[in-house]
This record gives sequence, structure tokens and C-alpha cells, in this order.
Amino acid sequence: MPKNRVLFLDRDGVVNVDRGFVHNRDQFEFMPGLFPFLRAARDDGFRLAIVTNQSGVARGLYTERDYEALTEWMLAALGKEGVSIDLVLACFEHKDGAVDTYRRESFWRKPNPGMILEAAQRLRADLPRSAMIGDNERDALAARTAGVGKILLFYPEGRKSPFEWADTAGNFEEIAKKLELKK
Repeated sequence: MPKNRVLFLDRDGVVNVDRGFVHNRDQFEFMPGLFPFLRAARDDGFRLAIVTNQSGVARGLYTERDYEALTEWMLAALGKEGVSIDLVLACFEHKDGAVDTYRRESFWRKPNPGMILEAAQRLRADLPRSAMIGDNERDALAARTAGVGKILLFYPEGRKSPFEWADTAGNFEEIAKKLELKK
């Protein structure tokens, strides 16, 4: 079987506006331009995977069930916009967590590559032909360690990447151009 190009997406700051520990629908706002961008990526042959650190669970700010309910709603809202997400993975652990069950180091927690590698295996990803869009250095480092071929940092405020191997973009139109998506 041929391998797939996968577009790995961080959640907070890429899929939705990052308001800090977003865990309910009232806090959740999709990023401007996301829907047409994801439809174009899908049309261009990318499979879509969200890989997100969610340390708010470890910190006791919300529960795993709160996260799951929001994710279910998010996927339904994306579906209404014609966007199908293939896989969502989350890491709840944090070494300084307040909840004993989740207080630990994790290979899944970015900047470690575990979530990306798991998603790549599940989706039969061709990592060198795949791409990662994140809004944080942790996202870029995880993608580079995993072997993702194209790494973009989403910086709407215009910052530049601290890494020579990671590109930046300020909006989804720029990202589409840098990924050379067909219109």
C-alpha cells in the first residue's frame, strides 16, 4: 500500500484561537481561514491529524471528559464545514501536574515526537512528504525529531522562526502557498 501525506496540526493556536487552556465551547473559536485551507489540503491529498498537548488535564483545570466533549463538538463543527479529520491525539500528562494520574514525563508530550510517530503509524504517513503546522517551538522540535519533511510555525503576529529548518506564515493563505496546495 502506498504511504500517505499527512498534515499534522497543533490545536490551540492553529485550529482554534489560543486563549489558554481552552476546554469548553464558549472559549473555542476557529482560526480565521481554517475551513477553506483544510478543505484545500484534503483536496490536495493530505490526510489530517491533530496532535495536541493538553496539560490542563494534568493541572486539574479540566477533565479528560471535558476535553473529549469539546473534541467531539469540534469534529462535528468541522464536519459541517466539509472538513473531515482523520485522527486526533492528545497528551494529558505533564511532569508538574497537580493530578497524580497525569503527573509524569511522556514521550507523547511535545517537544517529544511520540504523538506524531503514533499518528504517522496509524495513518501510514510518508513523513518526509508530510507537513506540520504548529504555533510553538515544541511543535517544530517534535516534528523535526519525528522526521516530518515540511515544518511551518503559524505566527499571525509576524514573528520569524528561531530555526533555519522551520518556515513561518502569518495566515492560512501563506501556509497554502508554502505547501504548494492546488487551489
